[in-house]
Amino acid sequence: MQPERKFWPEWARFLHLWGLDNVAAAMLETAGPLTIILAQLVYFSQPLIGQGASAGRLQALANLFEDQEESRSFAIYLREEKPRDLA
Repeated sequence: MQPERKFWPEWARFLHLWGLDNVAAAMLETAGPLTIILAQLVYFSQPLIGQGASAGRLQALANLFEDQEESRSFAIYLREEKPRDLA
């Protein structure tokens, strides 16, 4: 598992809990170059949110938005993976 992908189950659980998993997957699949802007917003927000445990998650999220192949992979993961502890 790639280091950034270790956060995927946590993100999928959060999105599923709020009913946003399909919306997020569709956005990742169709946003194309707009995800670069999202990555920049994440980078910009890092100092505002703070350091610590969330820094790794924010960096992973920014990397996900920057890499279109990784974005599509996460979208597929969201559509296929249903968190077991919420079923």
